[in-house]
Amino acid sequence: MKSQYVDTIKKEFKEFVIGDPALINETYLTVKKDTNVMAYVDAIRKEFGGLIIGEAALRNEVYLTIKKDANVKICDYLYHQFNTPLVSIFATDERKKDGYFKVHYVFSCDREDAFIILKINIEEKSPQYRSITSTIPAANWYEREIQDMFGLVPLGHPDPRHLIHFEDWETGLYPLRKDFDIRTKPKRVKGEYIYRRVEGEGVYEIPVGPVHAGVIEPGHFRFSVAGEPILNLEIRHFYTRKGVEKLFENIPIEKAVFLAERISGDNSVAHAVAFCQAIEKIAGVEIPPRAKYIRTILLEHERLYNHLGDIAGIATDVAFAFGAAQANKLKEDLLQLNEDITGSRLLRGMNTIGGVRRDIGDKKDKILLKLSTFQLEFRKLMELLMETPSVVDRIETTGRIYNDIAKELHVVGPAGRASGIDRDIRRDHPYSAYRELNFKVVAHKSGDVYARTRVRADEVHESIAIIEQALWSLPEGAIKNEVKDIPDGFALGYTEAPRGETIYWVRTEGGRIERCKVRDPSFCNWLAIEYAVLDNIVPDFPIINKSLSLSYSGNDM
Repeated sequence: MKSQYVDTIKKEFKEFVIGDPALINETYLTVKKDTNVMAYVDAIRKEFGGLIIGEAALRNEVYLTIKKDANVKICDYLYHQFNTPLVSIFATDERKKDGYFKVHYVFSCDREDAFIILKINIEEKSPQYRSITSTIPAANWYEREIQDMFGLVPLGHPDPRHLIHFEDWETGLYPLRKDFDIRTKPKRVKGEYIYRRVEGEGVYEIPVGPVHAGVIEPGHFRFSVAGEPILNLEIRHFYTRKGVEKLFENIPIEKAVFLAERISGDNSVAHAVAFCQAIEKIAGVEIPPRAKYIRTILLEHERLYNHLGDIAGIATDVAFAFGAAQANKLKEDLLQLNEDITGSRLLRGMNTIGGVRRDIGDKKDKILLKLSTFQLEFRKLMELLMETPSVVDRIETTGRIYNDIAKELHVVGPAGRASGIDRDIRRDHPYSAYRELNFKVVAHKSGDVYARTRVRADEVHESIAIIEQALWSLPEGAIKNEVKDIPDGFALGYTEAPRGETIYWVRTEGGRIERCKVRDPSFCNWLAIEYAVLDNIVPDFPIINKSLSLSYSGNDM
């Protein structure tokens, strides 16, 4: 029974209270934040009024169309003046609509649970715009991706080489333009990719990949070393580019959920939920409360088994076989639990537009019992790892990413939080049932493999607490609302995947997907490994790599 105090608060401030889960003798009241995102917009208007040529708002998204040559000034102002991270950049081909390509810059106003999206128009006869990478380093790969996929050139970019297209790609073919046929088979041409070289006495290169000894996807790593210390690392990926964003434009919306959850296999739920949220926002559909809680439970189950896999990988790479075996055993227990409650070890096929496909309420007791046993065994595992000198010696101070580097590159997820970035989409832009649940965002400061391991270990306990709260507070009712017609529109969808924030921007037109931009966390974090390895030795690279939990598939879309 809720106390009279809670009832009084809800009666007096009912328009502000948006959640009130109870757990034993504790009641949590979630209240609305004071949304001051328009203060940001007003400041931009005041500073750059004559450079803004259009405005639009959709729920917590504010779109400002600005003059093309003002992009550097206004992006720099928004990024540095308000400390708003740049979370994505993407282009659209809207030539049939108004004759322009458009480049969108997405900034996250975390304190306000809002996003500001700056847009510039680019004419086909002059497909160029000013690069912002020198001002905001996180823009690096986005601008190079847009150059390859749309043919829009970022003038002044410090590294204008191809990112996605390889040297044998035919000039003038841009796959995400609307006039590019998905069935096109490009001719192969001659070309050469120029790698950065480190010159000096005793400096030599060690090329690794793209084909590896293990059963992993292809990626090329070129180390420059002098003796043992690494002086420079250059990575090159996108060997398995799948054309996912083009595929979204060529399949029915209801089938696109299945494509989303296969972009990065071990983050299936995070991708599916982010996509569904974007479509639901466009359709103006609120999913049932029970579905929100089930989605939250599935998202945290996904976090659990991913974090266990990462901890197992770190233990393997420091040659602590017993610890790795224990971690892998616990991961297998979680995967079997996933299959028991959903029919899929990777939790696939559960999410749909409007809610979830199947209920899991009857599995409540089994989940709670399994997680209780799991948590005890996990505590023992972490005590074993953290009290073993040979393990700690290998991971402390190894692969350090300093806070300033992490911020500039917009490193996300556990890797970012381990470098002192207190940021988590679940708290800063709450979705599903997170607004109604109590949890702590865990962060460390040292930025090394040790910190990334500790963050994951602490998040395991937080995830279990979230699942327990969600199961005890699981509302009654439907698990899905029917969504018959999808109107024309556009919206963001986002989740905090095990690797970090996953962001979708979807535009619909005529009952189909006109554009779907997917930004997996690995697209942000891959560049960080080039900094993490500096002054380390080559044998430590596998540990550093594993601690960042970087996905090839999620990156190579």
